[in-house]
Amino acid sequence: MGNIKLDGYKLMSFGKISSTQDLALDLIVRNEASDKTVIVAESQTAGRGRYKRKWVSNTGNLYASFIYKISERDPKLSYAIAVAVAETMIHFGISPQIKWPNDVLIDGKKISGILIEYAGNFVIIGIGINVESCPTKNEYKTTKVNDYVNVSVQDVLNILIKKINKWRDADFAIVRAHWMNMAMAINKTIKYQGKVAELIGLNESGALVLRCGEKYILTYGDEIFV
Repeated sequence: MGNIKLDGYKLMSFGKISSTQDLALDLIVRNEASDKTVIVAESQTAGRGRYKRKWVSNTGNLYASFIYKISERDPKLSYAIAVAVAETMIHFGISPQIKWPNDVLIDGKKISGILIEYAGNFVIIGIGINVESCPTKNEYKTTKVNDYVNVSVQDVLNILIKKINKWRDADFAIVRAHWMNMAMAINKTIKYQGKVAELIGLNESGALVLRCGEKYILTYGDEIFV
């Protein structure tokens, strides 16, 4: 393990651990967490995504949890982080898409996932990015950064930090515009709770707007299927 300063962050670097997200939570519980801390690991034995789904965490990819001190929860934060990850891909010449709410895809294949959790007066932003390898999943296709450009995990982390700094506190109107510009299936048919609907976009409050016949539906976190 190593602790260093990186672009104003305290960086805690590990080899194999159970989960960067769990370690971040543990630091908060023990009152040992500090603002702008990032925990990275070479691999995880119990990495997880939304709904506690397993996140395959083999060596060669980026597994990071960012800790920030907050005064209140921000339901719009996930959009800013999705845009930050997408812009990280753009920096390396890769054209991304964002799949509701915050998966990042390349050519329709998942390259990154984001998990946001709150504990006390902190938020933990977990980000996984496939850099050198990608798992084989039955549910969806996956890809990796090195299929498009040869970069290191450290290269990706360096740019990601800059993009998070740019977007985390940005005005939501700007975040929303960029999210919409990169979002999959805008004005196209999707499935929501077993019904066919049209994805209209995000409203000013951060809700996903769907149209089902003559009825408009607002959802803040439910899954949709493209």
